[in-house]
Amino acid sequence: MHIGFLNPQGNFDLSNSHITEHSDFGGQLIYVKQLAIAIAQKGHKVDILTRQIIDPEWPEFSEEFDTYPDVDNVRIIRLPAGPKEFLPKEFLWSHLISDWVPNILKFYQQQGRLPDVMTAHYGDGGLCGVLIEQKTGIPFTFTAHSLGAQKMDKLEVIPENLAQIDEQFHFRYRILAERLSMNYSAMNITSTKQERFEQYSHQVYRDAVDVNDDSHFVVIPPGVDFSTFDTNRHSQNEEDIHQLIQERLARDIAEFRRDLPVILASSRLEAKKNLLGLVQAFAISQTLQERANLVLLTGGLDDPLRNKASDDMSEEVLAPIREVIEENDLWSKISAFGLLDQSQESLAATYRFMAKRRSVFALTALYEPFGLAPLEAAAAGLPVVATQNGGPSESLQQEDSEYGILVDPEDPADIARGLEQLLCDEQQWQHFAQAGHQRVLKIYTWETTAQSYLSAIEQIVSSAQVRRQARRLPIHPYFLNLQPNTDISLEELSSLYFDSHQNLPTTPAA
Repeated sequence: MHIGFLNPQGNFDLSNSHITEHSDFGGQLIYVKQLAIAIAQKGHKVDILTRQIIDPEWPEFSEEFDTYPDVDNVRIIRLPAGPKEFLPKEFLWSHLISDWVPNILKFYQQQGRLPDVMTAHYGDGGLCGVLIEQKTGIPFTFTAHSLGAQKMDKLEVIPENLAQIDEQFHFRYRILAERLSMNYSAMNITSTKQERFEQYSHQVYRDAVDVNDDSHFVVIPPGVDFSTFDTNRHSQNEEDIHQLIQERLARDIAEFRRDLPVILASSRLEAKKNLLGLVQAFAISQTLQERANLVLLTGGLDDPLRNKASDDMSEEVLAPIREVIEENDLWSKISAFGLLDQSQESLAATYRFMAKRRSVFALTALYEPFGLAPLEAAAAGLPVVATQNGGPSESLQQEDSEYGILVDPEDPADIARGLEQLLCDEQQWQHFAQAGHQRVLKIYTWETTAQSYLSAIEQIVSSAQVRRQARRLPIHPYFLNLQPNTDISLEELSSLYFDSHQNLPTTPAA
């Protein structure tokens, strides 16, 4: 079978060079790469279709074709969409319609054969899936990763600030694209039951999809790459990473504290990741301060607690953290730095190093749609304290069994309680380290994810049945004919969002 992955804003390269440098490059990139490789290893041909970028700041994204080392049957295909330079995903919509989709169709026409099926990721990939299906009849699955309506809720959009927020995020295109994607897709794929029944049930999408239609949904959790994240692996740069960690601890931590366990957090510097809540928990707990240091992995920033970040988003996160550190005299107990190359191998080496110190991984995000990072940490031997809001409530808990400690991210005292449970009791640390590792090994592998995708795709391709959808939404004229008079208006977005915005779930999204 030949499968095309539609990921216009994925920006894939061989080594995930910029995975933490921009919000467009995060978990979705790893998800698609690992899924594509796992499907290819089962004998299928996979094309990762993304946008070509010719920009000196992003040299890895300029070649039309790439492959992953030692991986057969996977091609990275980069096709132009709009200007050559990098553009954030919010500004790609018109270029996808005018350039990228036509370039995909032209590419496969020259190849002499279209893929059997597409799998579309995020709202922009979903829109392209809709438009390609309209031209070719090729069915597609839709994996949203996050949905715009919940982000609008989180941003507290009201009629008075709608225009200002839409100018930055272009929700007028995203919301309509998501509605079409989930409506036209042959299958909607979510990572958790919560994502399916809470996020897709937002009233903005109510007439686009029926969350109770089992023929139109399948829950397929992503996996962990055990060739990288495992207790027994050893990466090529393992010793270099260990040396870097020791140098940064020597730089930031008082000498008599440097051998203590670590509370480790690794996430983008965004307010929703709630690193501030973690620092506050550390500040209020004398027990934690006596038993552990706090370490924040901060992407490409080497010393962000002392040096002001160059971008406003990171600085908005870091400034209040510095205030807490100053007010509570935490300077000799906390460290923040980036790894050598921000690769998954470096991250895994860090987790293994910290596990040997009986450290703990912490994810205290206000909401985490799935939460792959704590599963990767668990695979590498670290017990996990994670937010109770979102995916970790399913991945780290099943009925009466617990595989990590779940905490209320908005309550620093509860975060401290969870961390103390592991750091103050060696048996608890050992239990959750083993339980988390076994949970991931049993349930969350990319081989399992790939097989579940293939089962859904094979059913779609082999089925000649008429679509389940009783009614397809009309495709907005803007998506079919880019003209000033067809543009999606703020009034249309306002009608969709505010007219249905009563008693809505308020689950935030990425």
